[in-house]
Amino acid sequence: MRVGDLTDVAMRILCLVTAFLCGILVSANRSLGQPNNSQERVSATRTIAIVPFTNLTEDPDDDWFGVGIAESLVIGFPAGAAVVAHGVRVPGGGTVRSNENQSSTDGLEAIGQELGVFYVVSGAYQRLGDALRVTAVMVEVATGMVLRSERVDGEVADLFALQDSLSAALSAPVALTSRSTDDQSAATPPPAAVSAVPSALSDAAELSRPPALAAGTVAPAGFSADEGAALAATIDGPPPPSAPEVVSRDDLGRATVRAIKLAEGINVDGQLDEMVYQEVLPISDFIQQVPVEGAPATEKTDAWIMFDEMNVYVGARVWDSAPESEWVANEMRRDTNQLRQNDTFTAFFDTFYDRRNGVNFYTNPLGARADQQFTNEGNPNGDWNPVWDVRTGRFEGGWTVEMEIPFKTLRYRSETPQLWGVQLRRSIRRKNEMAYLTRLPITAGGGSATAGIFMVSAAGTLFGLEPPPATRNIEIKPYVIGGITRDVVADPLGTNEQNGEFGLDIKYGITRNLTADLTYNTDFAQVEVDEQQMNLTRFSLFFPEKREFFLEGRGIFEFARGGAGGGFGFGGGGGGGFRGDDAPTLFYSRRIGLQGGEMVPIIGGGRVTGKLGQFDVGALSIQTNDHLEIGAEGTNFTVARIRRDILRRSSVGGIFTNRSVSLLGDGSNQAYGVDGTFAFYENIQMLGYFARTQTPGLDEKDASYQAKFGYGGDRYGMLVDHLLVEENFVPEVGFRRRDNIRRTFGEGRFSPRPRSIDAVRQFRFVGNIDYVLTADTSVIETRLNQFRFETELETSDRFALVVNDNYEMLWNPFSPGPDVTIPVGGYAFTDVELSYSIGEQRRANGSVVFQRGGYFGGDITTVGFQRGRIAILPQMSVEPSLSFNWIDTVFGSFRTDLAVTRINYAFNPRMFFSGLVQYNSARNTVSNNLRFRWEYSPGSELFVVYTEDRETSPLRPDRFTDLRNRGFVVKFNRLFRF
Repeated sequence: MRVGDLTDVAMRILCLVTAFLCGILVSANRSLGQPNNSQERVSATRTIAIVPFTNLTEDPDDDWFGVGIAESLVIGFPAGAAVVAHGVRVPGGGTVRSNENQSSTDGLEAIGQELGVFYVVSGAYQRLGDALRVTAVMVEVATGMVLRSERVDGEVADLFALQDSLSAALSAPVALTSRSTDDQSAATPPPAAVSAVPSALSDAAELSRPPALAAGTVAPAGFSADEGAALAATIDGPPPPSAPEVVSRDDLGRATVRAIKLAEGINVDGQLDEMVYQEVLPISDFIQQVPVEGAPATEKTDAWIMFDEMNVYVGARVWDSAPESEWVANEMRRDTNQLRQNDTFTAFFDTFYDRRNGVNFYTNPLGARADQQFTNEGNPNGDWNPVWDVRTGRFEGGWTVEMEIPFKTLRYRSETPQLWGVQLRRSIRRKNEMAYLTRLPITAGGGSATAGIFMVSAAGTLFGLEPPPATRNIEIKPYVIGGITRDVVADPLGTNEQNGEFGLDIKYGITRNLTADLTYNTDFAQVEVDEQQMNLTRFSLFFPEKREFFLEGRGIFEFARGGAGGGFGFGGGGGGGFRGDDAPTLFYSRRIGLQGGEMVPIIGGGRVTGKLGQFDVGALSIQTNDHLEIGAEGTNFTVARIRRDILRRSSVGGIFTNRSVSLLGDGSNQAYGVDGTFAFYENIQMLGYFARTQTPGLDEKDASYQAKFGYGGDRYGMLVDHLLVEENFVPEVGFRRRDNIRRTFGEGRFSPRPRSIDAVRQFRFVGNIDYVLTADTSVIETRLNQFRFETELETSDRFALVVNDNYEMLWNPFSPGPDVTIPVGGYAFTDVELSYSIGEQRRANGSVVFQRGGYFGGDITTVGFQRGRIAILPQMSVEPSLSFNWIDTVFGSFRTDLAVTRINYAFNPRMFFSGLVQYNSARNTVSNNLRFRWEYSPGSELFVVYTEDRETSPLRPDRFTDLRNRGFVVKFNRLFRF
């Protein structure tokens, strides 16, 4: 006989002895003359009925546990509580009843009403090997309310200790003192007939739970075993777990999670008090990506993924051994960079299960919200603002999360059940630690601590979701706007102008996978103004898109952009061209509605984005109006994009753009191209494209192409890039920084992690060579030899030293500052940069930068403080940036100063104020942008915006400022979903 069998026999004998002794004590308690029949009323005290616990694993050898646990609870309650053992064969008398009415608290109430007791206790147990889990509920019969819901876990050998713990937990919060006869009779519920409720406690997916359709009630799966088996056969990872387990793992660190179906959704309040959290095992055992790849997370995280007919729910209990004062939680605004530097919990979904695209949702202990779209394992769109909700709470030892994500917010295939990709992440910023549901290489996300979640191909699998059938969802979002403006530059004698407008945005689900967006009289008044930049180069600056209509689904329109890994951008290389990226952008949405820095009215337009089988598709058409003051004609902008997934992590595609009125001649401008991105293994990426343009009056020399290869291992990395942009390649719906160039770039990196220096996480030694020749004559136009040394500390602080050896050939003179013009010629110069960056998780952070060296036949000295942030309160911060530049050349000298300060105050996660104040000495201007935003209902907002721009000269004695323009705008919109 095995040792385990002997243990089972011994445990059974001990439980039988215990049951016998319990029966004697029960009989002694009833020796006052009361009959020992459980069908009769017990009226001496407030009484409790104990119902045998149910065996969820349905192993007949474990059936004796149920009686043993119930008999132990009979004597586990304090003095003054009379206990009836219902359904237990009690030594010395008693009856045996079936437990067919234990399926829910309705059944327990029926038992209590039949017996005339105040409380009923029941539950279930599950055994897996030597591990044992016991779950119990105590129900107040009169109200049907669950007074206590408890769970204990341990070993089978510790059964008695588990029973004692369960008894203490169940009895502690309830007053079980004796009452007078009158008081007792008044409170005792009247007898009632026992209702026939089907037993569900034998189902391994359910335990005793609140009344039917209560929030958080677990429901059985709505698909057959055959459907589940067919679905499981397509999983990229381990097979799905069987109930009661919710996650299965394999030796490669992959995971498959079982989604829990709810009869009715949870109350999203951050409390985790629904029964599902007691009934269902959590997803746990998160795995570090950094700092120790593959090691268990240093802090415990329990998570649940659930769904009902309307929403996906994610709950989490986030344990933290540090006191709350040491948590990094200092941001309440939505979608800010600082929020990514907080302690966060993240849920990511690859809804098409294509292992390369998806969306994520995350929050911090303050309940701030952030969301992103990913394409091609990178290219995050943090300005996507879907409708969803989140609440957080506290418990002794950590914080809690509850998310509610409507299915209407997501795009997915129509069949049911279905598979999604899933990733969960826990960020512990004080430790600079990132832990995930699945094992990720330390290089995932290009080595960035927060970008590992981009590696969609390494995410887990979510099994068994049953989303609602595909419907043609419609969202209508009208807006009204009113304001007062004055533009002194355009009209010096003008007065304040009052104006009001209205417009409409419509989102229509053509299919569940394909969505149409329509816009009329588009307005962007809620957009914050651009942060000014100091430009000491001869090239145009690239400003990011901030307008909501152009942000959603923008990843589909990205052309020739690789993912986050594979060495692209890791180590800081790949720029070239005198500190910039020379690859053109074929679609740059800021070309629409803006010309020469001035806004052009947008009449309206539409966009279709989504997925057709293995193809990502996007089409956009926007019509702008005339703006005669700046010479802008009514113009149509059209873009069409298609991309097909191939292999495991690769894709090929094409793009077409059209501008109906060219800026360079009579007629229209077109651009078209094909591209491919290829990712192999964990760290290898290749990218290439070929494109041409057609512009009136510009024939031939109108092509561009690029080929790029990168290896991004943790210790070693390399990047090779070749780019051609011919003279007449003019994408007028895109962005071209330089033309007539042939560029070759190479980079190598060595980045060890020293084990002997505890304070240092990683060193990085990076060297690159960048040559830019004129495409037609092959004359050197730019040469940059760069060496970079960087040290990353365990605190996430960084120190960097960069040495640049530059050569620039100027074919045309350019003016970097007032009254200074650099003439045509070749210039060689060298400079050195030193920087120290304080970890962004700290209350006060930022980067101090010092540059000294040559500059076009002279010298440059730069001192700056970049991306600064001071958290004054959890809801208030100040973000200063300063740049002081001294230029001294034989052609003249000048100084430029740039000061940018943003003040943020969040009233709550859905209401905030932001003030941006900027001073630019090169333009002699001071400007401010004050913006209040309130999301008063999910997807519906109120904006109040004040902007002002003034011209100033520090030479004036009174420092007087002259108004250039100002405006005050109130905008109100409302989202209707059908």
